[in-house]
Amino acid sequence: MSKRDLPAAKAPTRPGLRTELSPVALDRWNPDVHAAATAADENTISILDPIGADWFGDGVTAKRVAGALRAIGKKDVTVVINSPGGDYFEGLAIYNLLRDHPANVTVKVVGIAASAASVIAMAGDDIQIARAGFMMIHNTWVIAAGDRNALRDIADWLEPFDAMAVDIYGARTGVDSKALAKMLDRETWIGGADAVDQGFADALLPVDEVDTAAKNSTEGKPIAAAHKVDTLLARLNVPRSERRELIQALKGGTHNAAAAGMPGAAVVEEVESLLQSLKSIRS
Repeated sequence: MSKRDLPAAKAPTRPGLRTELSPVALDRWNPDVHAAATAADENTISILDPIGADWFGDGVTAKRVAGALRAIGKKDVTVVINSPGGDYFEGLAIYNLLRDHPANVTVKVVGIAASAASVIAMAGDDIQIARAGFMMIHNTWVIAAGDRNALRDIADWLEPFDAMAVDIYGARTGVDSKALAKMLDRETWIGGADAVDQGFADALLPVDEVDTAAKNSTEGKPIAAAHKVDTLLARLNVPRSERRELIQALKGGTHNAAAAGMPGAAVVEEVESLLQSLKSIRS
């Protein structure tokens, strides 16, 4: 189908509120999965990180995608996705940019397109997914604090965004809106072949277009682990400023370790140990 038939998305943000990565998506995300060199070209935009800017300079933003589209110009573009999702509102902004691109947009899901990344994937004229790939759709996740009145207000404010996701998925797939709403309610993972059968994708990617060889053993795993740490700390009601200081120190530690020749596996092991400690505190 043409992306011109897809609805535009409104993406207003709310001060003091941010959407959150699904821990399940982070666990299932393999940062080493990317497009094979033979499948990429100069008009390719790679979305291989969480969506939205984080405190340590990583993440895929609408600003970055807009800059890439300006550089490409009015030419066909390929968007390669392997992302656990992230900032839903940033994802809607990226979706709008791709939807409005004047030339053809081909989306290739080489790993997972979870949460906000699955919305971005819908903006392709042609959507291809790896047989071993997945899409995940769910209701908008946020981290919020307040009394029952404040939380009811936030829940009411979020409801239209879930309805917007239903509209976008429905326009692409033709699946009934009530059925889609139930899929979002229960967080639904859709494998490659099922994604094609249900209309979330148009075709399976050839096997030789997906590469799972690690580009850098220390590149993706500490980043994913740092996001997990942030999520767990937020659920323990650790203030945002303190979380930021801890994660900045964590990332600084990984860079220092790398500079000192510390094996990437040791860095990851250290971070995972911290994660286990946080999980035990939470339980």
